[in-house]
Amino acid sequence: QLSLADSGGGLVQPGGSLRLSCESSGGSLDSYTVAWIRQVPGKDREAVACANKLTAFDGNVNYMDSVKGRFTVHRDSARNTIYLQMNSLNVEDTAVYYCAARKFPIFDYSCPSPGTFDFWGQGTQVTVSS
Repeated sequence: QLSLADSGGGLVQPGGSLRLSCESSGGSLDSYTVAWIRQVPGKDREAVACANKLTAFDGNVNYMDSVKGRFTVHRDSARNTIYLQMNSLNVEDTAVYYCAARKFPIFDYSCPSPGTFDFWGQGTQVTVSS
C-alpha cells in the first residue's frame, strides 16, 4: 500500500518561495501519476500540477494556468520523492497542499480531477501573507 508524507509548508511573504516535498513508501512513485492538490476552506480542491507516471509513460508535467511559470514539479527517483517548487507566491496561493497519487496515467494536457486520486498525503499548510 502506497503511503505519502508531504511537508515543507509554512508562512511566507508575497513574492517569496517554498518547496514542498512528498515522500512515498510502500511503492515507487515512478509507477504513479502524482499531483499536487490544494484546498482553501469553502472552495473545491484544485490540482495545481500533475506529473504523469514514468513507468511506460513520459512523466510529463501539466500545470494549472495560474501557476505556470511560478511552480515547478520535479522527481527524485532515488529518494522516491516528488517536489513542488513554488516561486513568486501570492496571497491567492494560500491553501492546504496535498500530494496525491494514482496508478492510472494521464492522457491529455490537463490535470485529472482530484477525486480520481487514490492515495493522499496528510497535507501541509501554505500561508502567503505580509
